[in-house]
Amino acid sequence: RGPAGSSAAMRLAALLAALRPVLPLVLGLSLGCSLSLLRASWSQGGGEDQCLAAAGRPGALDGGARLEAAEGRPGPGHEDFRPRIVPYYRDPNKPYKKVLRTRYIQTELGFHERLFVAVLTSKATLNTLAVAVNKTVAHHFPRLLYFTGLRSAKVPHGMVLVAHGDERPIWLMYETVHYIHQHFGSDYDWFYIMQDDTYAQAEQVKALVTHLSINQDVYLGRAEEFIGGDEQARYCHGGFGYLISRSLLLKLHPHLDSCRNEILSVRPDEWLGRCIIDFLGITCVSQLQGQHYRTYELAKNTEPEKEEEEELQAALAVHPVSDMTLMYRLHKHFSRIQLDRAYQEIQDLQMQMRNLTSLTPAGEAGLTWPVGINAPFLPKSRFEVISWDYFTEQHLFSCPDGSPKCELSGASKADVSEIIESALEQLNSRYQPLLRFSKRQLLNGYRRFDPTRGMEYTLDLLLEAVTQKGHSHVLAKRVSLVRPLSKVEIIPMPYVTEATRVQLVLPLTVQDLDFVANFLDMFAMNTLDTHDNALLTLLFIYHPYDAQRVSQMDVFAGVKAMVGELEKRYAEVKIPWISVKTEVPSQVKLMDIVSKKHPVDTLFFLASVWTEINMEFLNRCRMNTISNWQVFFPVHFQEFNPALVYRGEQTASSSTDFLRDGHFDRHSFAEACFYNSDYMTARTKLAADILDRDEVLESMEVFDVFLHYSGLHLFRAVEPGLVQKYALRSCNPRLSEELYHRCVLSNLEGLASRSHLAMALFEQEQANST
Repeated sequence: RGPAGSSAAMRLAALLAALRPVLPLVLGLSLGCSLSLLRASWSQGGGEDQCLAAAGRPGALDGGARLEAAEGRPGPGHEDFRPRIVPYYRDPNKPYKKVLRTRYIQTELGFHERLFVAVLTSKATLNTLAVAVNKTVAHHFPRLLYFTGLRSAKVPHGMVLVAHGDERPIWLMYETVHYIHQHFGSDYDWFYIMQDDTYAQAEQVKALVTHLSINQDVYLGRAEEFIGGDEQARYCHGGFGYLISRSLLLKLHPHLDSCRNEILSVRPDEWLGRCIIDFLGITCVSQLQGQHYRTYELAKNTEPEKEEEEELQAALAVHPVSDMTLMYRLHKHFSRIQLDRAYQEIQDLQMQMRNLTSLTPAGEAGLTWPVGINAPFLPKSRFEVISWDYFTEQHLFSCPDGSPKCELSGASKADVSEIIESALEQLNSRYQPLLRFSKRQLLNGYRRFDPTRGMEYTLDLLLEAVTQKGHSHVLAKRVSLVRPLSKVEIIPMPYVTEATRVQLVLPLTVQDLDFVANFLDMFAMNTLDTHDNALLTLLFIYHPYDAQRVSQMDVFAGVKAMVGELEKRYAEVKIPWISVKTEVPSQVKLMDIVSKKHPVDTLFFLASVWTEINMEFLNRCRMNTISNWQVFFPVHFQEFNPALVYRGEQTASSSTDFLRDGHFDRHSFAEACFYNSDYMTARTKLAADILDRDEVLESMEVFDVFLHYSGLHLFRAVEPGLVQKYALRSCNPRLSEELYHRCVLSNLEGLASRSHLAMALFEQEQANST
């Protein structure tokens, strides 16, 4: 080649070298564009044929589902299943109003709950089979309701019953489907309908719906043929339960009245199946998207424990269940199967971990015990060391009240007994049949709670070992056990919003007068200025001596003047007060007075005069307090005595340093959030227990009333938004010894931290020595 050819080759090589870094990008873009154009041509070519096919045979059956559902593509009207942002539109003609936005993302995006379960029952089986269903599987489902035709039926404990007032089977099915659509159609994706003579494996049903797509019209169950009907048409047998998707329920609801008037049937499941087929063209299927709805029909006098058929082991629903005893035996049988599967899966996973550990950089030394449980917590300093608690079979040497020794009782005693039995069971399972161990005595016991893995135990056991030939020998054996933390689950809670009005209740005594001005200023700044939905009621507690002289000198006259100034500044605000005369200001007696003067749906916040009210905490008070479900007792943050913390230095900034300036006061129960209806219910039970012995109320707080006389959740948690300035509380010696002792401890622990107290003592000793 000549010079010209070689120079051209060099230029080409230089060009390729320059393009080499971007060559994959260019190839990727060109390939993507080609595929998109190719896909667009296919879509345009097939769209017209599909439309013509659909127009040619409306409502035709296609072996179980429509073409669009079978191919996994959403049909028309399925936009409702996509997450959406709720738009905000402000009308310029209306005054501006603060927008209330929920704190739950799934609410704002329009997400639905997964599964709703409806159980059809009757007068004869309500107190038998329906109760058995409720005790076996109800706690596994997030929402379960019972439907019956009885009128004003007595509801068994723990069940939610909907009575339609007509026992005709077809009418009951019609009313049930209508009720589900009206009350839950917009909240759930799947609806499972079963009878009370059906045993359903709850976990299998929940697993089934998680593997199905919600953008299809699903009618899934045990497919049965109609008598003398179309060979292709199938209905879902009601005895084995069936699953209906939300999209199918929405399309079916407009045709329910027509089905009730036009379709004649004896069985309600056949009536519902015929309605779905005639008006929607959808037939029942037993498998969809690779998921099978497996069922098992019980024969008479069946022994579930002796049945070893694979169909029964894999069954999702079993029918018919003749009595309660058979229901419980089935539940025990399937629970044992699931437990064996779980143990086998644990063993398989542990074996895989052992095999893979040798390939890791740490080798076999990196394998933790027990296999699959987190390694023990490694402290980085001496302050992070987790201490061990010593115990025997009779006593505990680390007591909650701080005493050096206390009797082992209650849950602690049951825990120790169970862990010793578990240790013996593990030893016997490992050494049998060569040796068999029996316990003589627990020599030493140690336990500690490791937040990374669970409760750890170390036991020194005195054992008697017996060989196969009958020879026995006594020996001491040390064993280590771990009770790991179980699966963390989200407890379903009723829905609450931040729009609830909060009624603040502030008890005031003569000793609190110096702090009222700061409380009212903070209340005005954080609630009245921000137009927060909160009201305030003052409770003036007069000593009998001050109450007699109230006409000459009112000790609360200054506070009433402050309230009058606030009402003048905020014309729409009214701050009422209640006057009480007593020597012993019992918290329960005071709440009795306030409770009678407010509606039952009032949300109370029982505050103290040292509390600084802010919107952040009020919102948490609304969210954490649920009527007929939960009460909230926050643990406020108590600032230390600035004279001891700073010792003449400049005080801290407005941003509180929790580790230096204060602590969470766990001894105080002065603040509480609860509904008036819940308090009245618990107070009624308390009144029946004490039988007019009012002196008992002086030893109780509102917390004790809810703890002992209500079945509600008591939520007690640290609350960083509830801050109190330092103040020396006046402890009333007329209250009970426990309440007085708790008040004194609160004052002592609120002085300063140990380091600050040590520095103060050191400086005092230095000053005395000089």
